[in-house]
Amino acid sequence: MKSEMKHFIYIFFVFLTLTTQSQEIALVKYSGGGDWYANPTSLPNLISFCNNNIGTKINPKPATIELSSSALFLYPFIHITGHGNILFSDVEIQNLRKYLLGGGFLHIDDNYGLDEYIRREMKRVFPEMDFVEISKDHVIFKEPYSFPNGLPKIHEHDNKPPQAFGLFKDGRLICLYTYETDLGDGWEDAEVHNNPKDVREKALRMGANIINYAFNH
Repeated sequence: MKSEMKHFIYIFFVFLTLTTQSQEIALVKYSGGGDWYANPTSLPNLISFCNNNIGTKINPKPATIELSSSALFLYPFIHITGHGNILFSDVEIQNLRKYLLGGGFLHIDDNYGLDEYIRREMKRVFPEMDFVEISKDHVIFKEPYSFPNGLPKIHEHDNKPPQAFGLFKDGRLICLYTYETDLGDGWEDAEVHNNPKDVREKALRMGANIINYAFNH
């Protein structure tokens, strides 16, 4: 117990130092065959939007991180996306669990086809937790941009409503899973998916809310 507490205190001070000196986010590179590298322009565009509109000072170039790396704890926000299978090793499961319990934040954006695999793997990370749908009155939908109807619909796949699911620890949202919205497609360069400007704006604003929550909660 004492060693675990010391580890969490260490992680806390890593995040505290990071938030007072610089801001970094990272894309997770995972195994299993899924395309972790999908939407290559999405995070850079989201970073640019946040830096220009909500006062962040995020490094314009997002990092790429493997969950087994000790460098994971240098990033207060990490992002997973893709279309196919995803598989965590035992070391990655242990590291991700420590990261999230220690103050980190994970955003998973289903790019279509990720659902069954990410649910399976996150259950391995947190056997005691289940994803719960996040209510529309959660703060993540309120600031800095208002989304009174909850998660916006960005890209159509199966004619299903967008849903936001979360894992919570002591009231804090530690993992956000956005499903049937495809925010990452809306963050990409305009010509990639030809989304209308207002749709891309909704996606970027929702992304800014997620970044804001991760950095301030």
